[in-house]
This record gives sequence, C-alpha cells and structure tokens, in this order.
Amino acid sequence: MAISADQERLALSRLYSRFGFGPKPGEFEAALKSGFQATKKNFLIKPTEVDISADIAPIVIDDMGPRPMAGTFAGVEYSVKIRDQIKSMTLWWLDQMVTTDYSLNEKMTWFWHGHWATSIEKLNFALPMYKQNLTFRANALGDFSAFSKAMYEDGALQYWLDGQENTAKAPNENLSREFMELFTLGVGRYTEEDVKALARVFTGVLVGRTNGEVSFSARRHDSSPVNLLGTSKVFTAPEAIDLLTSRNDSFRFIYERLWYRFICSTEDFPATNNRSALVGRDIFLAVSDFVNSDYMYDPKYAMVKSPVEWVVGVCRALSITPSQIKNPQLFAAGLTKLAQIPFAPPNVGGWPAGESWLTSASAQFRLSLSQTIIKSADLKEFKSLKPAARSFYLQNLLGVYKWSKRTSDALTIARLDPERMVLLAINSPEYVVGA
Repeated sequence: MAISADQERLALSRLYSRFGFGPKPGEFEAALKSGFQATKKNFLIKPTEVDISADIAPIVIDDMGPRPMAGTFAGVEYSVKIRDQIKSMTLWWLDQMVTTDYSLNEKMTWFWHGHWATSIEKLNFALPMYKQNLTFRANALGDFSAFSKAMYEDGALQYWLDGQENTAKAPNENLSREFMELFTLGVGRYTEEDVKALARVFTGVLVGRTNGEVSFSARRHDSSPVNLLGTSKVFTAPEAIDLLTSRNDSFRFIYERLWYRFICSTEDFPATNNRSALVGRDIFLAVSDFVNSDYMYDPKYAMVKSPVEWVVGVCRALSITPSQIKNPQLFAAGLTKLAQIPFAPPNVGGWPAGESWLTSASAQFRLSLSQTIIKSADLKEFKSLKPAARSFYLQNLLGVYKWSKRTSDALTIARLDPERMVLLAINSPEYVVGA
C-alpha cells in the first residue's frame, strides 16, 4: 500500500524503538532518506554467529566452585567476587544493548529474558546466567522448538524452577507447569493431568549451581509411559517438547507474546489474525510478519518503554557506553529504583508492561538518572547548532515520531539551555511512551 511521509516516519520510529533499542546518531536521518521498506530489509537480519559486540571488552566469568567456610577470609573474598561478577555481567549486557549493530537480535535476546524469566536472586551465581544469555543470543531468531529444548538443558532455568528436585519418587511440577503455561502453550491450553505427565517426563535432572552444568540421573528418572496432550507413550524430554511446540496453540502463543511486547500491551491479539499457523515455529518469520504488517502504521498502538529500553535508548542516542562512565554502578542503582535490572526479573512471569511503568515515583527516578547520563554525554555537536534547529535535531536523534505542542513549546522555551533541552526530550511523553 502507498504510505504518506507521516506514516513512514511513524513506522520507522516503531522499527527502531520496538524492534531495537533506538537509533544511534545519524541512523534515523539516514533511514528517513532510505525509506521504511529499504531500512527494514537491513534491520531484519540475523547475525551469522552469537552476537557479541566487538566494541566492548569480553567478559570472563569463572566457576566459583564450593563456598569456603563461613566467617573465614576466603569466605568474605568469595562473597565479594560473587557480587563483582554479577555487577560486571549486568554492565556487560547493558554495553551490548547500547553498542550492538544487530539491534533486532539484541532486542529479541532481551525479549526472551522476560519470556524465560530467570533471576540471579535465586541462582546467586553469574556463570549459569551468563550461559543462559548466550543461549538466548544463539536462538533469539531461530526455531522455537530447538530453542525450547536448549532451554530445558539450561542450568539456570532448571535451578530457578526446582528441576533438580524433580524425581521419580517426588515429582516437582514447577518446571512442567511453567513450561506449558508461560513458555510454550499459554493458559487454558493444557490440563492438570498434562502438568503431572510432563513433570514425570522431566524427572532425573541434576544441576551444578555454580556453573549451570546439567546432567541426567537414570536412577532419579520416571521412565514409565504417560498421557501427554492426548498422546500416550514413553517420552524423552526432547520428544515431549517437540509435541508441545508442534501444536497450533504454541504457534499462536508465541505470536500473542510478540504482539504483547512489540505492538500493543493493552489490547488482545486480534482473534481474526491466523498468520501464526503459516509461520509455525520460525521466530524470525514471526517477527518479520509483525514488522511487515499494517500494525506499524496504525497510530493507536502506542507502547510504554520499559526502564531498560528507555536507558539503553538514551545511551545509544548520546553515544554513552554504560561501563565507561565515571561511576558505572549508577546505572544499576538507577535501574534498581526503576524496578527493572537485567538478570533479575521479579518472578517467573517476567516484568510487567504498559502503564505500570508510569508512576510519579518512576518519573522522579528517571529524571535523576537522566541527569547522571547527561553529565557523561558529549553535547558539543548539539551545542553548535542554532537554537532554532535543536528541537528537530533531538526529534531525529531519539527517533521520536512527533512532538506534541506541549513538548514542542517546552523545548522552545529551553532552546538556549542544551542540557535542559536534552533532559526534557528524554523524559517527554513522546519518548517515554513511543507512538
């Protein structure tokens, strides 16, 4: 269909803010010149290997091994190293989000962290969480069945949902329940008997807590036949996962999750949309389907940025690498106040979406963190502009669809104060709530 210049700008704004973390300097202007069709072709790409940015230093996370005796100097050093590894890993991922050239893969890595929500608060050790992050990267845009089987082998997820406590003598249903409800099928698409059956199939797993290594104990495993979703047999775990992820319910569920996080968090996925059955388990095709859809041009589908999306977007626009500022832990402190920090979702359901991020307290915390970020930014180019050109420059720098009259007036009043203009822009409703 033919689209207007206004629709083109809206679609590009959504492409960068929803399927990435926002544009780097100059990217949005270049996209406006190239047009949405050309830009999305360059956006819809998969890295040829696990995406680790070449622009940041590699991270090394050791297996901590057994904890030394409490009250000893070695025990204190051990605890300090645990905290340091977690801090370093958190900054490493923020750096990845800010510097990546594969915006879609990075955004999907973040999406899957909220989907297979696992928290360092229970794991306590960084290495299993780091390995999980690499699994997200490797499978972010791949086959969902293969991804689900890789997640079953993930030590962080197994430990988080008590998989190591699931034995033939005492089945634990935590992992099997969430595997169907939150990960592969969705509510109402299985029975309690299916939960029990899958729990039996999943018995026998052992997990190394400090390193996330998964092994299998035949002695702890229930190898008897079960009836799972209408199929009776002796299942292996991969066979059971294949059964779950081959169902149309699973295809629809993943489409619903993508809709909720990338298009609209306040309205249900349209019941008339049957594209999921055509795309199946191919995550890349599912994401491409949304990018190529008319939803990109419909102004009613506004989305609130989560705190991490907001912070990373600002850093990308201002060319700030989180670990390189004078006191990088201010990012973690700020995100903690905003109630969203990588590797620490609040529960197995992940973080909320939408207006839950728009509280008076969060607005104050954003302002405080904004001031920290702006102090670290190089605004020479911005300051060199004529005051009358600064508002439109910020609009393109941040990839904003359009300023409201109220925001435009505020920016005009502040046009002689560059730092204040940036502060107003990154905290404006048009940036915090993307069109």
